[in-house]
Amino acid sequence: MRFRLPGPSWLALGVAMAYALGVLVVLLGLRPFGRAVLVVLASFLILALWWSTIRPSNDRDWAREYAHIPYGELDGDRLTLHNVRNFDYRSETDFTDRWETRTYDLSKLTEVDLFMSYWGSPMIAHTILSWVFADGPPLAVSIETRRERTESYSALRGFFREYEICYVAADERDLIRLRTNYRGEDVYLYRLRTPLDRARALLLDYVKSMNELKDRPSWYNALTDNCTTTIRTHTKALGGFAALDWRVLANGYADQMLYERGALDTQLPFAELKKQCWIDAKGRAADQDPAYSERIRDGVPRP
Repeated sequence: MRFRLPGPSWLALGVAMAYALGVLVVLLGLRPFGRAVLVVLASFLILALWWSTIRPSNDRDWAREYAHIPYGELDGDRLTLHNVRNFDYRSETDFTDRWETRTYDLSKLTEVDLFMSYWGSPMIAHTILSWVFADGPPLAVSIETRRERTESYSALRGFFREYEICYVAADERDLIRLRTNYRGEDVYLYRLRTPLDRARALLLDYVKSMNELKDRPSWYNALTDNCTTTIRTHTKALGGFAALDWRVLANGYADQMLYERGALDTQLPFAELKKQCWIDAKGRAADQDPAYSERIRDGVPRP
């Protein structure tokens, strides 16, 4: 209620506090107690009915980086993806918008890699998958909150139907360079041990979700539908091993989980592997080099 009521935030906060106080007064003051419980349950039901009327939308005043959402078409091995983001950044907030239509030959798919980006607590990271092709640049996909022009990200608001979910399909010089060169995040690149048929199926399942969101928007949820739990959902849908693990929620440790499951290179101790997978210095040095993706992978262990 605090985040979804119309009007200024102080008024919404006041209404939410008044409701909580009202529930407390009813429980403490109304007798018999069973009647008080029924009154509170009835108020919860009314609140739930109102909550169910809040619908996601694709028609809002979006922030520039979310102005368009990707969608794709498949013709044999030829995947055509529209609205691939390839912004030219001068700073985190100063950039030239560039949306492209790109074609990927799925028969030339060579691997799928995982980026993990940390901006604060080691318990939480943003995860990005990137599909690598022999004949062109990789396709990086980041599952994010689709924010409006005047909105900023709030982890708490992410639980309460504040943001729609979106898939950002982009060039790595956009998604990854933004984080290493301008946001100052710690970014790690892990090359995954994934059979190519499964990597292909995973990409097509991503595209299927992109197309569905184009027609039917959906809410982001910081607990159940975020950048990591959604990857798990895709993997599980394809019959992959996706046993629930606490590190899916504390996803800053997801790399350790993948290491234990043999999805990463295990010839090195995990601590040494993670050290070699840190790419910030490489990303800053590569900057706008057309060989950006090759340079940030140089020296990264491969299963």
